[in-house]
Parts: sequence; C-alpha cells; structure tokens
Amino acid sequence: MKQWYKDICCPMAMGLMVSLMGFMVGCRKDHEPILPGVITGFPANLHAQIKGFYLVNEGNMHMNRASLDYFDYLTGTYHQHIFSSINPEVTLGLGDVANDVGVYGSKLYIVVNASNKIEVLEAKTAKRMKMISLPNCRSIIFHQGKAYVTAYLGTIGDANAPNGIVAEIDTATLEIKRRVEVGRQPEELVAVNDQLYVANSGGYSPSNYENTVSVVDLVTFKERQRIPVAINLHRMKLDADGDIYVSSRGNAMDIPSSLSVIDTKSNRIKKKFNIPVSGLAISGDRAYVYTSSFSYETGETSVGYRVIDVKNEQLLEGSFIKDGTEKDIKRPYGIAINEETKEILVTDARDYVSPGKLFCYGPDGILRWSVTTGDIPTQCAFIY
Repeated sequence: MKQWYKDICCPMAMGLMVSLMGFMVGCRKDHEPILPGVITGFPANLHAQIKGFYLVNEGNMHMNRASLDYFDYLTGTYHQHIFSSINPEVTLGLGDVANDVGVYGSKLYIVVNASNKIEVLEAKTAKRMKMISLPNCRSIIFHQGKAYVTAYLGTIGDANAPNGIVAEIDTATLEIKRRVEVGRQPEELVAVNDQLYVANSGGYSPSNYENTVSVVDLVTFKERQRIPVAINLHRMKLDADGDIYVSSRGNAMDIPSSLSVIDTKSNRIKKKFNIPVSGLAISGDRAYVYTSSFSYETGETSVGYRVIDVKNEQLLEGSFIKDGTEKDIKRPYGIAINEETKEILVTDARDYVSPGKLFCYGPDGILRWSVTTGDIPTQCAFIY
C-alpha cells in the first residue's frame, strides 16, 4: 500500500428498498473488518493516458461499509479498500453507502449518501482534504469550476420528505455557494451550456412518483421549468450532440421502465426507447445499457446488455457481451467506459451482502479480466 501511495500520480419503491436492506443486514453474520489488499497480474500499459480508476463500493446500509478501490493501468494492479489505510485518522472510515464518485482537476469527490457527506480527497494519493456535509446527497457532476450535487434532503425513506435540491460547490474553496430547489428525490444530472438538467424520481412515494426533469438556469441558479418525461426518473447522460438520455424505472407493475431522449435546444422529448434501463454509459456514438428489471407480477428479474446508436437514435441488435460470460454476472450494478481503450467496465453486486465483482470487457465484447471488489460496487472515476 505504501508503494501505491507513492506511485499513483433510488430508488424505486423506497419503502421496499429500505426493508430489503434491513433484511440483508440481518443476513450478515457479523461486522467483519474491511481489510486492504493488492491483487496483481492484470494487463499493464506503461504508456496509458488514463492512469487508473477509482471504484466506490456502496456497502450495506446502516453498516458503515462503504469502501474505495483503485485499479492502476500502469502496473496492472488492483488495490482493495484503500480509504481507511490511507486515512486512519478518519475513525469511521468512508461511511455509510457511497453513492457516487468523480474526479475534477486534482481532487476526488465521493458522495456518501447515508452519511450525509461528500468526501474530498487528493486524486493523486486518496488522502482526505475535506468533508462537506449535505443531507441525503446522491449524485455529482462538474461544470466550469463548480461541482453540482443532488440531495434528497429529509431522512431516508421518508414519504413526507421535502423537495430535493442541487448544491453548487466551489471546487477551489470547497464551500457550498448556492442551493436550488428541484423535484422530490432528485437523482442524476447533467450540465449543458448555461443549464442544469436534473432527473426527479419521487422514489420515496411509489404511489405518487415524480415524472419531470428540472431545468435550472446556472446564471441565476433558479429552476426555470420542468419537462414532463416519465415516472421515477434515474440515470441521465449527455451525448456528443447535446441530447440527454434519461431513464425511467417505471413502477415494476403496469408502467415499465423506459429511456427517453431530450433535445436540449427545444427542451422537448424527441425519442423514446421502450426498453428497461438500469445503468447507462455513453461513449462516442454508442450508449451501453444494462437492464435488470424486476416484475412484481412474475416475481422474476430479466437482465440484458444492449447498445444504442445515439447518432441515429437506433437500438442495435444483440448484446454488447459477446462471449457468453454475462451468465457469470449475477446482479449488474454499474457501468463505465474507458475513453482511451473503449473497455467496458461492469460491476456486479452479487448477493448484496458479500464482496462484489468487476468485469472488464474489450470493445469486442470479450472478457479481459475480472476482480473481487468491496460490497456492492457501483461507480467509477478515471484518472488521467
């Protein structure tokens, strides 16, 4: 670990989710410690422009088991659970449910939902710089020197929680400068020119989901309009043409999950894909989608891996996994694309109570390697 330190330059039906997490906590035998580890032997690239990536693991709710991993492309090594060993003075570790992660400039930001905080680390060393308090925070993006973070507010699972907000953080001073109210339980967000788009879910009220995207003027930092899209919005990604792809989780009963495309020039829906979408990543002219759709009627979960041609807005045939190894992924939980190699990273939460896995696929859809992660691996952030 010392050598690594020197060298590296929602939810749908939230009441059910909380109950399920409580059940999973009960299934764990004890609070076994999270220990650091180093796994070697992965393909190395001394000339890589992307030096590595951080992966956050959510950990089980109420168990303070969020953790941080790092993969080093230059040496082909995977470092497990590095936060506590690098920051031993942070006695409670990374915290409870690490929901999102991002790198901006020289800093690494980790959104820890149930601990109501954003951890800011040195991107080069993973050493803690500052902790920013923000109740029930969820997702983070960066734009023109600022970080923007969605927050549910209220307590987890509270159907009477107030509208959520977006907080603007100055990335130089690491202070929250402005806040704007949006819809209930806001999830992912993107910035386009002088506008911020926010996916509102209303996930704490399954009988009364939100169905809009908030549009925030970044100059005045006021909500200027809401675009009706679909219920229970979640993922949100921007393509090269300035169109926004936003997913709806539906209600797992009579309203299925779907994917809508917003034209940011007109702020209107221009296309809808009637496919279930759980995770989404866009790279170039391709959107990579994994589906993990549960039906209350059948009691079954269907899983798939699809590709969308975002230039022509067409769903392509077949799976982006070509070698049959999708059968080894139990519960896909996150997806990211290495923009240099075009490798596709898929995280697997497995049984939600024990270490997960990370699968790395080449652009040809063939598995290159896999590795054991922390509990419930979710989002990645690349280091250039």
